[in-house]
Amino acid sequence: MARSFMNIAILHYAGPPGLGGVELTIHHHARLLCADGHRVRLVAGSGTSTVAGVEQHINPLFGSRGAMIERVNRALAQGDVADDFLTLYRETLIVLRDALDGADVVMVHNVMTLHKNLALTAALRTLHDDAAFGGLLAWCHDFAWRDPLYLPELHPGQPWDLLRTPWPRTRYVVVSDDRRTMLADLLGLDEAQIAVVTPGVDPQALLKLEAASMALILQHGLFGADPLLLLPARITRRKNIEQAIRIIAALVERGLRPKLVVTGTPGPHNPTNVTYLAQLQELQAASAARDAILWLYSAYCDADGRPLPVDDNMLADFYRIADGLLFPSRAEGFGMPMIEAALSGLPIFCSDIAPFRETAGDAAHYFDPQGDPAMAAAQIAAVLRDDARYVLKKRVARAYTWEAIYQSKITPLLTGDADECGIAVHRAYYAHRARRRGEYVQGSLTGNSTKGSATAAPRGSSTGPPSRRRCCGAGYRGSARRSLAERWSSGGAALPQRARYDRGLSQ
Repeated sequence: MARSFMNIAILHYAGPPGLGGVELTIHHHARLLCADGHRVRLVAGSGTSTVAGVEQHINPLFGSRGAMIERVNRALAQGDVADDFLTLYRETLIVLRDALDGADVVMVHNVMTLHKNLALTAALRTLHDDAAFGGLLAWCHDFAWRDPLYLPELHPGQPWDLLRTPWPRTRYVVVSDDRRTMLADLLGLDEAQIAVVTPGVDPQALLKLEAASMALILQHGLFGADPLLLLPARITRRKNIEQAIRIIAALVERGLRPKLVVTGTPGPHNPTNVTYLAQLQELQAASAARDAILWLYSAYCDADGRPLPVDDNMLADFYRIADGLLFPSRAEGFGMPMIEAALSGLPIFCSDIAPFRETAGDAAHYFDPQGDPAMAAAQIAAVLRDDARYVLKKRVARAYTWEAIYQSKITPLLTGDADECGIAVHRAYYAHRARRRGEYVQGSLTGNSTKGSATAAPRGSSTGPPSRRRCCGAGYRGSARRSLAERWSSGGAALPQRARYDRGLSQ
């Protein structure tokens, strides 16, 4: 089945490059969605996405600040749904409708659970009820109704109740199990209906990795290595690299997923070193380490296949990402990698020779350079297994990079593979696509897949898909807004201001 790419809108009060965690999340979601082939638009009150290809819909009406929004917020904090709110709601409805036009899925951050711009929340709900776009993925980071700081500003009824009632055709998303419990209690949902998608980490940005280093890391899956060991040395016989290959093979046979990065080139002063490299590669190919050794001499080359020099920046990058130094030399005068590894905070696994003892003392883990490689592998495995920092580092590399989160969590939500709630959002997406083609699937947004007429119903009809433009514009009289006003005015304790609010919705 051909893959379908989506038109995805990301909505928040502010977009990148803000310093907040939500803005950072939006940046990486947009980056990964674009890289995966989707069309992405940023809908926000401020900010500008730096991701190539992202469409920008920046309008102060979508923000949380500004004279009118702040005036409305002060009135709402006192329980007053004033005329300014209705004016702001109508203006926001018009521009939000245009900003979300054609979106198959809207990824909403905080707007559905936070009260920083309730006119925006109300406009989004109107458009959602009118099926002006596909499904909603509601990223809920903060909950106004569960924050003691905000409770004095909230009141029974609408529009405040929008923040504590579940919306239809919506998949709720939180960042932790603790937040899932809180949101489930707030909305009266089963926890299984709420997805947990954590924020991620960008190793390249955090560790300041060079672009060339990052390309090698991704190409050879080095973040997934368990463990990733570094052998920074020229390819000469006294470096005893064959022992390193045997140790890596023994780690593989123990069920681990090791990788060894050998940074050097064949030593230039002995013509037999090229032959030595060929012998090492033959040993590798015949062992369990066949896919576990990365020779930068052959992997880091120019377009014509000529080896490129591994400079200090790249070497430093590999020290940053490595889990340990593996240094099995038969003989050394000093052993500079011992010092570099120590400064990088790496555990050192090295041959038991006098220069290394002189440098590292009891701080290194020694093995016989001519001994049983299985014993050295067992030592390495035991040391790393008992290191809680290493265990957490591997878990983060496996599950908490933005790329890993996108593949394991976000893609299933978009494709409907996550669970029934994800499928509901995906069904809304397909129904939205059908409407855009002039088709209509009766009941598809509620889970009924029975096909209706393939012809859109006339404007104003009570059946068929809603008109694409009925729900915006100052003179709208459509049934969607009237029914919304009726629904909002029917529940909760009546406030004196609510009648004015409901009349405003139907004007």
